[in-house]
Amino acid sequence: MIIRMETDARAETPSDAFHPVASLWHTAVVLAVIVVLVFRGWFQAEHMRMMANPDHIRLYSRTILFEWLTLALVLVGVWLHGSSLLTVMGDRWRSVSQFLRHVGIALLFLVATIAFTSMAGSHGSAGEATHFLLPQGRIEIALWGVLSITAGICEEAVYRGYLQKQFIASTRSVPAGIMLSALAFGLAHSYQGFARASMIGVMGAMGGVLAHWCRSVRPGMIAHALQDVLGAFIRH
Repeated sequence: MIIRMETDARAETPSDAFHPVASLWHTAVVLAVIVVLVFRGWFQAEHMRMMANPDHIRLYSRTILFEWLTLALVLVGVWLHGSSLLTVMGDRWRSVSQFLRHVGIALLFLVATIAFTSMAGSHGSAGEATHFLLPQGRIEIALWGVLSITAGICEEAVYRGYLQKQFIASTRSVPAGIMLSALAFGLAHSYQGFARASMIGVMGAMGGVLAHWCRSVRPGMIAHALQDVLGAFIRH
């Protein structure tokens, strides 16, 4: 069965693969910001694990804010470089069939990632290490949904739409670019513990392959958001 990607190529063509979407100094700034957020996440996670009733609303709200601010930083650099923002955010859906195709691909990818986490044993020590993150009550669950959608959009755009393209352009290698982006993605989630961060890194590589194959981050955004939403209920 041949799946035609149609207008997805308008957002990125094979000849664009080795072209950076922003300057190298800007990428260095983005990586520095991510490192700062990683250290902040470590200290915050350790503090919240010791609390009987962690303030989830404050945690979710601040995480949502930092996610969008990081994406804004990325988009400013792309714009200053003269690149189209669609190279990071994904091309617009130009037909209902294209939208449905991306939804279908996202659902298949979601099944694959759930199967991977199940086989990897996400309910052991990895699950215990992230239990403090889980929402309690209707308000927190609703805010978790907003956080999940935010993470799906912002993290896919930053790591697959931006960093992966920058690493591919810098190394002149698609596999190397995907792996470096996945490594950064895993490290960004290291506050969840080594086991969980390792799984997230592998899923980041899977998402990188998906984004490169689809020439769009949008299926990954849908799958990422759905996985985060479901993750709260599966791990409860």
